[in-house]
Amino acid sequence: MTRRVVLATRNEHKVHELRQILADVVADLDLELVSAREYPDVPDVAETEVTFEGNARLKAVALAYATGLPALADDSGLAIDVLGGCPGVFSARWSGRHDGADLTRHEIDRRNLQLVLDQIADVPDRHRRAAFQCAAVLALPDGRVVAAHGSLDGVITREPVGENGFGYDPIFRPDGLEVTTAQLTDEEKNAISHRGRAFRTLAPQLRDLLAP
Repeated sequence: MTRRVVLATRNEHKVHELRQILADVVADLDLELVSAREYPDVPDVAETEVTFEGNARLKAVALAYATGLPALADDSGLAIDVLGGCPGVFSARWSGRHDGADLTRHEIDRRNLQLVLDQIADVPDRHRRAAFQCAAVLALPDGRVVAAHGSLDGVITREPVGENGFGYDPIFRPDGLEVTTAQLTDEEKNAISHRGRAFRTLAPQLRDLLAP
């Protein structure tokens, strides 16, 4: 019998990405990964922690408690060396919260990355080091919680390039590549991404805790 695991996100890009990353685990354990959109009565959780793992734990634990289902959450963002690790946990709202504004997620993403480009416009290429970072958390209704981490090093480009991906992908070029993460296919990106690495590290614990 297929069992549900709820993802602590309403971002369909992220839902699609996680389904691809965890495809083998999902198939082996006969799981169905569902978006938090399927539980509209469950309120969003304020991300009040100052670390990626702290915020991911908040979301996963709250969703597992509210739904009675295993919950997966992640918190991730872009850490730029010359900005002291910012935007960091504020990556999704770096250009402001935009409460009440009629903006799509894509438009907010574009504002965020443009602000980053403006802030480091005068920074030489050799100092534009950055990393995508991710913390992935599984929370069970019985209170058990496990976490894992992943990161991807690279540099910030001088202008957006590429149409795939989301967030800061168009301005991030991973080490060893000549293209941004927005120029990679889904499969190429998932193979090296911070989120892919975090959830693949978490996979053995998923198998242990969610085995029939």
